[in-house]
Amino acid sequence: MKSAKDKLPADLQKLLADHLKSGKPLLGQDSPISQLMQSAINAVLEGELDHHLAEEAAAEEKNKRNGSMTKRVLSSAGELEISTPRDRNGTFQPELVAKRQTELNSGLNDQIIALYAQGNSVEDIRRLIQQMFGVEISAGKISAITDQVLPLVQQWRNRPLQAFYAIVYLDAIHFKVRHEGKYETRAFYTVYSIDLDGRRDILGLYLSKSESATEWGLVMEDLKSRGVEDVVVICTDNLSGFSQAIDQAFPEAVVQKCIVHQVRNSVRYLADKERKKVCADLRTIYTAINETEAKMALEALYQKWDNKLHYILDDWQDKWEELMAFMQFPKGMRRMIYTTNPVEAVHRIMRKLIKGKAAWTSEMALLKQLYLSLMHNQKSWKRNAYKWKPIVHELIRTYGARIEKHLIN
Repeated sequence: MKSAKDKLPADLQKLLADHLKSGKPLLGQDSPISQLMQSAINAVLEGELDHHLAEEAAAEEKNKRNGSMTKRVLSSAGELEISTPRDRNGTFQPELVAKRQTELNSGLNDQIIALYAQGNSVEDIRRLIQQMFGVEISAGKISAITDQVLPLVQQWRNRPLQAFYAIVYLDAIHFKVRHEGKYETRAFYTVYSIDLDGRRDILGLYLSKSESATEWGLVMEDLKSRGVEDVVVICTDNLSGFSQAIDQAFPEAVVQKCIVHQVRNSVRYLADKERKKVCADLRTIYTAINETEAKMALEALYQKWDNKLHYILDDWQDKWEELMAFMQFPKGMRRMIYTTNPVEAVHRIMRKLIKGKAAWTSEMALLKQLYLSLMHNQKSWKRNAYKWKPIVHELIRTYGARIEKHLIN
């Protein structure tokens, strides 16, 4: 049971009760909570000046009060009107609310950044903050608050990386941004990885006007400059020239072209009825137990299909080495690398931001919100690879010293 000293004063209880009965919010400008905070802060500031003047008097410094200055500050309880007392000598420096401070350390900034990370637009946030806290805050102020994460974004993008990765996935997703009054498409390059301990991580996010092998080459040069020396296998879509760009940066890496992309490209121009049958037949190739069996499945389809469909099989034949590269790896690893689906899962988080949004105001606004969204959803993409230990043991047996030197370090 609460003691008498734990109870609210009767006048405050009545004020809160009357306010609730009126249907007005407890938070927001001129609410009971904001008035209470405002009174408490003003009282503390007066006490700070009293203490300052007492110290100066003890030091035989002549100083005294010189009125006060009123300003408004933002808080989680709403906008407060603070009256900061002044001294004649101008030596008083308030601590609770500093001279140029316009908001209290109340979690309001954190709330705005969290809302932004969830994909809310600046206008959405402005409306939500008004509803939650009764605070009118401008779009410019919200943008300035979210801009506080930009140094973190740059620090994260430039952070040093490990020297060796078991798997790296490369893929791009496209967004619209406003540029010089027009909507333009931007390619957002994502580098997703699994290290030798089975830990997943996003190594980098890069923006470009379009997706090309040349741009991907620049991405890989950036990875090298940040410390990456070697990768066992790099999984990509079927972009032309990609393999050559990878070979220049990481000549020992095995390139695995995405089977899912290949199947999609194979059936792109087929009628729906024919597409289903062709997909089922192609599945016999990439689900074979080894590359020899896969080759036999390909040859069988040449016999089974009409000549008009042989162009599909010819394309598989031309890309065979990089489509079937996954066959040389442990079975537990094959499903992890024959498709770029793992990085597609990261992109699904990003796509949630697109819903109901025509475009971003700038590339930096896009980068800022994508970074915050990914950090907010780390549990979705940062979990360890499933049953990884047997896989890495097999990789060590296969690649020996190439991997062991990195395990030692």
